[in-house]
Amino acid sequence: MYILHIETSTNVCSVALSGNGQCLFSKSNADGMNHAALLSVFIAEALEAAKILSVKLDAVAVSSGPGSYTGLRIGVSTAKGLCYGYEIPLIAVSTLEIMTAGALKQMNEKENVLFCPMIDARRMEVYDAFYDKNGKITREIAADIITDDSYSEILANQPVYFFGNGSDKCKSSLTSPSARFIDNIVPLAENMIELAEKAFKENNFVDTAYFEPFYLKEFQTTTPKKLS
Repeated sequence: MYILHIETSTNVCSVALSGNGQCLFSKSNADGMNHAALLSVFIAEALEAAKILSVKLDAVAVSSGPGSYTGLRIGVSTAKGLCYGYEIPLIAVSTLEIMTAGALKQMNEKENVLFCPMIDARRMEVYDAFYDKNGKITREIAADIITDDSYSEILANQPVYFFGNGSDKCKSSLTSPSARFIDNIVPLAENMIELAEKAFKENNFVDTAYFEPFYLKEFQTTTPKKLS
């Protein structure tokens, strides 16, 4: 299978082309919200790579958020246009799951730990989720207000790696010895490959016409939920 991957949920604009589990092309830029100018260029380069390899796209995968309204709107509308043009299905992949895939590659953790990707949502607010060391979600996406007591019950039981653009502002609050932080983890298209190919094999596609991503928005004060 050959899949074009588009990631635009944060300030990073990223595109990749994969074939049967291998990354055939990857390009990203983290200089700011330049997605409108850069995305079409990156995609053109990826499609040229596909042409040189004489392969045809089987699907387009796009980050589904949570993330920037502007970034996601550009990425999703572009992905939909490609799906309509090539008459191929659309795959949606959670931004938090993409970030976790990148963290798992970097850490190769052996002990029983959890991974918590965080997307900044202003002030001390974040969108996050929890995954185990195998990438399986253990707590669904939630909107949390970070305080000194955040995730205290979770951290009392096992270490947690926090990462993403929402984690930096948490370092002063999450002082438990079990709270660990990984720097420089951003959502990248190349980290969508395994996730998107799994969705493709399971025919887990979204409706191209009606799919809407998870835009960041204001939320009311909540307390972090326990793991189920």
